[in-house]
Amino acid sequence: MILVFEQLLNGLQYGVMLFLLAAGLTLIFGIMGIINLAHGSLYMVGAFAGVWVAAQTGSFWLGLPAALAAAALTGVIIEAMVIRRLYDRDHLEQVLATFALILVCNELIVIVFGRQPRFAGIPDSLTGSVELLPGLFYPLYRLIIIAVGMLVAGGLYLFINRTRVGMLIRAGSTDREMVRALGVDIRRLYTAVFALGAVMAGLAGYLAAPLFAVQVGMGERILLATFVVVVVGGVGSIRGAFVAGIALGILDTAMRAFVPGLLKTVMNNADADALGTGLASMGIYLIMALVLLVKPRGLLPAKG
Repeated sequence: MILVFEQLLNGLQYGVMLFLLAAGLTLIFGIMGIINLAHGSLYMVGAFAGVWVAAQTGSFWLGLPAALAAAALTGVIIEAMVIRRLYDRDHLEQVLATFALILVCNELIVIVFGRQPRFAGIPDSLTGSVELLPGLFYPLYRLIIIAVGMLVAGGLYLFINRTRVGMLIRAGSTDREMVRALGVDIRRLYTAVFALGAVMAGLAGYLAAPLFAVQVGMGERILLATFVVVVVGGVGSIRGAFVAGIALGILDTAMRAFVPGLLKTVMNNADADALGTGLASMGIYLIMALVLLVKPRGLLPAKG
């Protein structure tokens, strides 16, 4: 039972990371109509910038604003130089252009930081474990990631649904010409949306840095799972991204933890490990296919 709770928390932590990425991606696609394959590159930029500043200053906390600022600045530059020219183009051209951005960003990271992976340490104040249940000790840093993700989800919901800017964002997703007719500079609005998505990607990258190696191409590894979250939750839906991110994070973690063990009860260990790993890797994609068969617009599609 302790193992089940531990894997549940691991899945929740992974789901929160997926949500931070998927929320920005679904905002960009749902509101701006842009398929942004380079979203994972913003995740990578945030991780590299934050880890570099943390290493130079010796402070994990100074690395956090550096990660957010670097991701936001990169997002604004990408939007102004490339994305802005793709709003009225078809999705194939968007895919090709943003795929090219992935290659450019990877090479720029190599030029600036080199090819060697970098590793970030957990600050002393966040090391150690917390006893959540008798016998269940869980790393404090992973709990902090879960808490940060929940706070971001709540803040984003209030921002989108309770502020004037959020109202303009929602209006721009359904009728951009009407918003423009009301005197709103739609280009600035879109730049702000893209920067917001970039900030959340950078946050996810920096929070993940102490858990995974920070290396070139790390954004592409998580991008596919992020797209699955967006599709399952419903394109343009922040609420859908949150529900799908948590659910798929828990499902993926549980399958990787328990499926090989269950298969070992009916076959030899080597075959069980191979088949279990394959099934676990396929899990979220099978769920996506099933959801699309039943609800083509996703579980919680955006209104409008």
